[in-house]
Amino acid sequence: MPKIDHDVLLLACIAAIGLAMLLQTLILLLIFVAVRKAAASLQQEAANLRNSISPVIFDARDMLANTQGILVSAQEFLGNAQSVLTRITPRIESVTTDAVEITRRLREQTAELQISAQEILEKARRQTIRVDEMFSSLLNTLDYAGGFVAETVSRPVRQFSGIIRAVKAIVESLRTPVARRQ
Repeated sequence: MPKIDHDVLLLACIAAIGLAMLLQTLILLLIFVAVRKAAASLQQEAANLRNSISPVIFDARDMLANTQGILVSAQEFLGNAQSVLTRITPRIESVTTDAVEITRRLREQTAELQISAQEILEKARRQTIRVDEMFSSLLNTLDYAGGFVAETVSRPVRQFSGIIRAVKAIVESLRTPVARRQ
């Protein structure tokens, strides 16, 4: 085997170290390019995100400002409503008391009206029964009177009619010739 001297070994080490540094530089250069591309991509995504979020943020600010205005208006409205309620509460209580009293009186008057209507209906029913009895009695009397008159008038009329027929028969028999009589 050949003998490797110190200079060759040193030169080989320097060459290996140079080659390793060159390889390391190349790897670092590749990493730098990859990181730069990733950074550019991240910057692009950040810009896109900023562009898409900016309107939402501005809208949110506007909505927040509007909401604050609405809250102030709502607080004013609630304050006004509370003062109005404070002022009209006695009136409402008075109206409620009056309504209760009116309702009570209406119930009493309705009950009285019902009793009066029942009394009137009962009196009308009694009068109807009385008129019916009177009318029935009148009709019975008229029927009896009619029968009596018919009997009283028809008997003499029948008797008179019988007498007239007898006279007519006698006159007819006297008028006819004797030959026919036999």
